[in-house]
Amino acid sequence: MRIVIQRVSHASVDVVNELGTLDPTFEPQQIGPGYMILVGVSDADGEAEVAWLAHKVLNLRVFEDEQGKMNRSIQDIGGEILSISQFTLYADVHKGNRPSFIKAGKPEHADITWIKFNEALRSGGVPVREGRFGAHMRVGLVNDGPVTIIVDTETDMPHKS
Repeated sequence: MRIVIQRVSHASVDVVNELGTLDPTFEPQQIGPGYMILVGVSDADGEAEVAWLAHKVLNLRVFEDEQGKMNRSIQDIGGEILSISQFTLYADVHKGNRPSFIKAGKPEHADITWIKFNEALRSGGVPVREGRFGAHMRVGLVNDGPVTIIVDTETDMPHKS
């Protein structure tokens, strides 16, 4: 799994239909202080990656303490998460100018894995709002800091290389 975490003061997502108007079947989601996370899944990702990544996100200390040091987790501050599925995080741009997405997980697997990741985050006591898998979404956010961190289970998980 590959994620981009942005510490935000607030974030939102809505879904647009093929006409470019708001999709009435999707209730726009918004959060206050916390994380907006873009989530990419590969076919190799499973329970171990979900568990490790959720633990990392819940315990990452990037919120300021009383001394202004990044020393508090999202759980410590009572923050929220907006989770957005994002297959383009697996874009391969080595050849030519048109990205290849061959390393992105197949939709059926990616959707289930993304849902499990969100559930793992919720089990840590953090409210999680979601976009809609596979939809055309409009995401808005105010990056606080700015703080933006990329985590990839392929390279960052201890037992992977």
